[in-house]
Amino acid sequence: MVESTDFLFRDAWLSPFCEDIFSSFARADQRRWGDVYLQGLLTVPGRKSIRRISDQVVGRPVDQCLQQFVNQSPWDWQPVRRRLAGHLAAAFRAKAWVVEEVAFPKNGANSVGVARQFAHSAGRLINCQLGLAVMLVGESGGCPVNWRLLLPRSWDDDPARRARTRVPAHERCRSRWDHLLEAIDEMILDWGLSPAPVVVDARVTPRVEPLLRGLEERGLHYVARVGETALLRGRAAGWAFGGGAENVTSAAGAAGAVQGGRNGTTLSGRGRDKKNGSHLTTIPLDVPAGPVELRPRRPAQRFMTVEWAQGKSGPKAMWLTDLGDSRLSEVADMIDLRRNALAQLALMDAESGLRHFEGRSFRGWHHHVTLVSAAHGYRLLRGLDGELAHAGPGGSRGSNG
Repeated sequence: MVESTDFLFRDAWLSPFCEDIFSSFARADQRRWGDVYLQGLLTVPGRKSIRRISDQVVGRPVDQCLQQFVNQSPWDWQPVRRRLAGHLAAAFRAKAWVVEEVAFPKNGANSVGVARQFAHSAGRLINCQLGLAVMLVGESGGCPVNWRLLLPRSWDDDPARRARTRVPAHERCRSRWDHLLEAIDEMILDWGLSPAPVVVDARVTPRVEPLLRGLEERGLHYVARVGETALLRGRAAGWAFGGGAENVTSAAGAAGAVQGGRNGTTLSGRGRDKKNGSHLTTIPLDVPAGPVELRPRRPAQRFMTVEWAQGKSGPKAMWLTDLGDSRLSEVADMIDLRRNALAQLALMDAESGLRHFEGRSFRGWHHHVTLVSAAHGYRLLRGLDGELAHAGPGGSRGSNG
């Protein structure tokens, strides 16, 4: 039986939040340590280590209890995420579900899922864990509500490391798009959330077709950033290209369409884009239907949206979307919301200890990112941080209008 805790700090609003968010916990001690850990993430300055949370929140050594709660305790993180998503959905209307890779740099090779791998979010090869966060994002801020740990292929055939870090047998190396679609299905079918357009950086792989088909099959709108080497199929602004050897890259498609001068719709820059002299052009794509068994419920209609910077001959950025030329301003809003999401992740790292986790287990990783999301969500809901509570697109202070 764990003795009761007397907090050096107690936020009167946090206790009822914890009671609700941890209501699925079977035991009172789990709820108690969840309260302690969350308070530590919110109030301990600097690194939020378990030792520092123990000292500064409780005022006496309870390290072992907190370690057990985060790393070994069998509580299920899914109901906590579902409760958090419900609170956020009720508090503000998410305009997008933004999907972001999060790299967790690590020393050594024993932390779950760690490998020397290319982290697109960091732009380099590092020794790290890679997570996938699905965030509810609006003009007032954003918060991850669902997470996946991306296991490298080297972990599939390493039973010793899998056993040490308690990786479930069914968790294997999979496409990040498999993880993403699974997470989205969970949020819609199991959690009952109303879907929003999905915004995702798909530059990590040139094969975006499985992702787009999966989103289209589910009837979801999307804005997916692609790199210059992404392969496109179909017809861009009357400039034909097709399957097989005639597949071309997105950069070639953009260049060919613009050179052809057909069927493009342009939106002049506004806000920060106007300052930089950039503008957006959308180009319709005719997508081959494909085999009957692979066709989505609604016919695929895709557009390539290209951002052009003043004085530059090539595109600054490219997105594939199903939002047509009449909705180009909405695509621009989605691009801004992704900037907001990145700013929120930076806040989570700086203020809520996103990358401060010291444990090594699969369960511990999921517990920690869930608790950090709850702490960030609480900041957002309570408006404890003015910059966060009133953040506009890009994380800057602004109105919600």
